[in-house]
Amino acid sequence: MSQPSTNIPLIDFSQFSASPQQREAFLSELRYAAREIGFFYLKNHGIDKTLLSDVQNASRQFFALPEEEKLAVAMINSSHFRGYNRAASEITRGQPDWREQFDLGAERAKLPIDDNTPAWARLQGPNQWPEALPELRPLLLRWQREMTAMSLRLLRAFALALKLPEEAFDPLYGEKPNEHIKLIRYPGRPEGEGNQGVGAHKDSGFLSFLLQDEQRGLQVEVEKDQWVEALPVPDTLVVNIGELLELATNGYLRATVHRVVSPPAAGERLSLAFFLGAQLDAVVPLFPLPPELAKEARGEASDPLNPLFRDVGFNYLKGRLRSHPDVAQRYYADVTR
Repeated sequence: MSQPSTNIPLIDFSQFSASPQQREAFLSELRYAAREIGFFYLKNHGIDKTLLSDVQNASRQFFALPEEEKLAVAMINSSHFRGYNRAASEITRGQPDWREQFDLGAERAKLPIDDNTPAWARLQGPNQWPEALPELRPLLLRWQREMTAMSLRLLRAFALALKLPEEAFDPLYGEKPNEHIKLIRYPGRPEGEGNQGVGAHKDSGFLSFLLQDEQRGLQVEVEKDQWVEALPVPDTLVVNIGELLELATNGYLRATVHRVVSPPAAGERLSLAFFLGAQLDAVVPLFPLPPELAKEARGEASDPLNPLFRDVGFNYLKGRLRSHPDVAQRYYADVTR
């Protein structure tokens, strides 16, 4: 494994529970990383190493299944955008991403739908699970629960780092945070075939967490057109800020553009991503930062090609419709036409 990029901070989450002095130092480091870079490595995060290894092994087993087994749980079968996609099925900035993936959300019942129900309500519903790997469901749901608990604790640390009440963000995620998991396999590509594993983008939720294998590929735009590699580091998760925190802080915190470059032809890359979002029916307010922080807020960086909305469900649906046009056409033709 590689050493951390010198541009991307390494933060020790155990310091949040240490002495008052260590806690304050941790909050200062967290605030700096989230504002200046938008990415950091998190060590001592509390997620069991054996669980993480088991999730990686099970993910490899899923991607090794015969294609017909994976296509039996294809995303095109789900109006909730859950399930499997072949490489080049998802679109980022108008170009296909060369990765196969399996998407999961919170395991919840469908919401009742009528003519007056907002379209984003169709996002809630059950996942699809491969019959050939019955152990995948309990394992991934356990990982989802543990990641949710850890990420909500880190979100409370963010509130304190911003000099807000510790529970400031609680009403936004409430009883039903918008949890999202992606198991991702990036196949190797020969030179000359393009290198977009996933195109340059920002994440839409509160916080994103990535468990990397040993293959490099993740790149972070620390300044305009200046990219650095977020090299794999043992026993860490890569954390990045999502657009919800940028919106909530008027741009004081930074949702940073990032991308993944495809591995060489003989290789492959496995990434496991967990995204913490707000409740679908939430509306993101502008939080009143103290004057010394508010004066450094840069305003939200809304891309004309990807405008941001404070209505969480609508903002999330917008991204899914753009990324998965086949699912959009099948289940959301009334929204997209």
